[in-house]
Amino acid sequence: MPPHIDFPHSAAVGFDVAAALWATPAVLKARQRRRLQTLLASAAARSRVYAGRLRGVDPVKAQLTRIEPVVKTHLMRHFSDWVTDPRLTLAALRRFTADPARIGEPFLGDYMVWTSSGSSGEPALFVQDARALAVYDALESLRRAPLRQPWPWFAPGWAGERFAFVGATDGHFASNVTLERLRRSVPGFATALRGFSFLLPPTELAAQLERFGPTVLATYPTCALMLAEEARAGRLHIAPREIWTGGETLTPAMRRRIEASFDCRVGNSYGASEFLALAAECRHGRLHVNEDWAILESVDRHLAPVPDGQFGHTALLTNLANHVQPLIRYDLGDRIALHGDPCPCGMPTAWLEVEGRSDDLLTLYDTQRRAVWLSPLALTTVLEDGAGVFAFRLEQTGDTALLLNIVDGGKAGRAAQARARTVFKRYLQEQGLGNVAVKVVCGVSPAPGPGGKMRRVIGLQHGASRAT
Repeated sequence: MPPHIDFPHSAAVGFDVAAALWATPAVLKARQRRRLQTLLASAAARSRVYAGRLRGVDPVKAQLTRIEPVVKTHLMRHFSDWVTDPRLTLAALRRFTADPARIGEPFLGDYMVWTSSGSSGEPALFVQDARALAVYDALESLRRAPLRQPWPWFAPGWAGERFAFVGATDGHFASNVTLERLRRSVPGFATALRGFSFLLPPTELAAQLERFGPTVLATYPTCALMLAEEARAGRLHIAPREIWTGGETLTPAMRRRIEASFDCRVGNSYGASEFLALAAECRHGRLHVNEDWAILESVDRHLAPVPDGQFGHTALLTNLANHVQPLIRYDLGDRIALHGDPCPCGMPTAWLEVEGRSDDLLTLYDTQRRAVWLSPLALTTVLEDGAGVFAFRLEQTGDTALLLNIVDGGKAGRAAQARARTVFKRYLQEQGLGNVAVKVVCGVSPAPGPGGKMRRVIGLQHGASRAT
């Protein structure tokens, strides 16, 4: 069963989210301010981590920029002091998320739980109650610009629509948990909504997608590009009417390639495990921040605000919807540029550019010299979940050659090296790439990229050699 649903609250949130599309910037700022005051008062009273940080702060008069930012490592290290429900112990949550059979199942009957990836080197756990989920659901469904007419959300039961998600489907990740929650709680979604693992061999993934015949495809930009290349090669035959992407950087060139391959439009969004629906794309291709429910700050290395339109060193997030696990000026790690100038679409919110994950889609060749495309997210999932390796750099050094550098040295590095070599070679064989040589080294720290995140998957075009 899904967690308890507060139907009056969900209806009120849905109405509020819809009405905000026609609100003035001043009205939106007033709503944001009221929600911030409520969050600050709640966090100060119920979260020991924030009680100290907010001591002496008047929620009504508080200036957000004067509150000390927080980082993920500190919050996870003090997890029991962070959350506001004492039943949410880290040990119990770790056991819960270690069981794939419980994906999409409520924890303690009240909470949805998901894990973040280790893209910044530290996986984390995030807990949401029914009230926060109602906000995410409303923003996802009502702030997304329609890509075609008639818009399927207004068809009874989304009649005839089949939604396919391609990604990591065997872990408690936000997208996968959300998919399973919807399948359990929304009538008709058990058959109309399906997840497909991007770890499957290309032929099997193509066969499963073709049997399902999705009308809407949701995935990551590099996964969409991988599927587009499979379609161009004549190995995938699906005809989605629209494609939704998020979670990585979608470049204009990637968008054009995907749209040309499938002859449909691509819509993009920006979210995170910490807040699923941070920004949605308007019909002019701009990502508008849902600033009535989330506050984003673009800051420099010293955590000072950067001028409008400039990229900062990192972004600070304040989640106004989640009072169970408060996030106030949380270092998100993404580089963003916020724009306050009006958009032609008429949306009253600021819009942003984001420089998030920018790993490469790898193109390797099998023994028949056929190209095989590997999504960077699939590769990182193999190493994280299969080998327990989070700090690494994978570089393609030739058409059939890879170099995997594991940061850990010493005994721990050697153990990780052995695990990684085993699981990685198995994965490549499943993809028909048993001929690919993998060199594994350990103990050399790759330099972090912008915002402190490491670029972990580097394609051949960035490499220094082309040895095979």
